[in-house]
Amino acid sequence: MNRLIETYKKEIAPALLEELSLDNVMQVPKIEKIVVNIGVGDALDNPKALDEAVRDLTTITGQKPVITKAKKSIANFKLREGRSIGTKVTLRGDRMWSFFDRLVNVALPRVRDFRGISEDAFDGRGNYTLGLQEQLIFPEINYDTVDTIRGMEITIVTTAENDDHARALLSKFGMPFRKG
Repeated sequence: MNRLIETYKKEIAPALLEELSLDNVMQVPKIEKIVVNIGVGDALDNPKALDEAVRDLTTITGQKPVITKAKKSIANFKLREGRSIGTKVTLRGDRMWSFFDRLVNVALPRVRDFRGISEDAFDGRGNYTLGLQEQLIFPEINYDTVDTIRGMEITIVTTAENDDHARALLSKFGMPFRKG
């Protein structure tokens, strides 16, 4: 069993139950899934770029990603409906917990000039989206094999009713929110 799950059950859930003044243990917010997404804009000109993004995402998450396709044609971007333009992976269970643990304790502290993550990136329904500038902050990625530095979006989906409950949950897990 993952260390974060144990911490959640023994310490975080009871603390949140009291702090948020909830009536029932089942109302305590929890992390449902984590979606990691890389948009590959240059995949239209360079098909190998998509393969590189898939390789990086597989290395980081330990799970094979799905290739995402364009939903609409946009003439200004020379984009046609159905073209492959990105890759994403949805993590649940043990893989989700180990990825979250590595993200908070290993990857985020490796970001250059890191002062914490923004508290404003909640969507109003208790989900948090974090944008990363480069995949190199994950220790699994070998710098020598990287062809292009790519950013990614990490969305943490929670069962929280609102942003305040989700912020309290993620803070208890040690998410380094920016002070002030």
